[in-house]
Amino acid sequence: MRKLAVWKFASCDGCQLTLLNCEDDLLPLTDQVEIAYFPQATRAVAAGPYDLSLVDGSITTPADAERIRQVRAVSRRLVSIGACATAGGIQALRNFSDIGDFSSAVYARPEYIDTLATSTPVAAHVPVDFELNGCPIDKDQLLTVITAFLRDSKPDIPSHSVCVECKQRGTVCVMVADGIPCMGPVTHAGCGAICPSYGRGCYSCFGPQDTLNTRSLAGRFAFLGMPEPAVARTFRTFYAAAPPFATESSMHSGGGR
Repeated sequence: MRKLAVWKFASCDGCQLTLLNCEDDLLPLTDQVEIAYFPQATRAVAAGPYDLSLVDGSITTPADAERIRQVRAVSRRLVSIGACATAGGIQALRNFSDIGDFSSAVYARPEYIDTLATSTPVAAHVPVDFELNGCPIDKDQLLTVITAFLRDSKPDIPSHSVCVECKQRGTVCVMVADGIPCMGPVTHAGCGAICPSYGRGCYSCFGPQDTLNTRSLAGRFAFLGMPEPAVARTFRTFYAAAPPFATESSMHSGGGR
């Protein structure tokens, strides 16, 4: 029986809820997996080490940085799940500004706040065996990852862009046909191209795909009439701190930030 642990750091818990929503799909795995640690699902805790740890959330405090090292030490395999754990998440917007300014504006006694200047992915602190993109992650992809690691194999997760998913479902390109800015050409597949199927541009919920050209896409946005600040904001959403998006957005934000 393999031991599965699920750990939370700075996040909205959406990716953990994706695991809970698997429901009946998890039943075939019950004779292979013991949920040894998952506070959102059960109070029961089994001692490690753990065969597979799923980590949800970014590292935002000194305590987080220490705890993720402890998690890595008791995990045979560690998989980061979701935008927060793989790229810093929405909270990584702090990386482009001064954290002291934010703390002073929000808290009456900012000196009590113990936080890091940046929100960083798990891989910035410890070795990670696999990263699963999404905000939130896709249920079927998550099951694929869990099953693969139970078999000691590499998960077979597509690396192509959302554009491929649009073609697969017969969705007309909203950027070509309607002039709607869309992040699909640079975004990792996984959502099934939901937004374009409803006549909306992709928001890059699944982060940057493996082979992308952000410069070309930003140029297309400019051609469509999008002003520079809007281009920067378009690249600063769920995966704002992912290196390709952070670099491109900084080129349009003024002052390099």
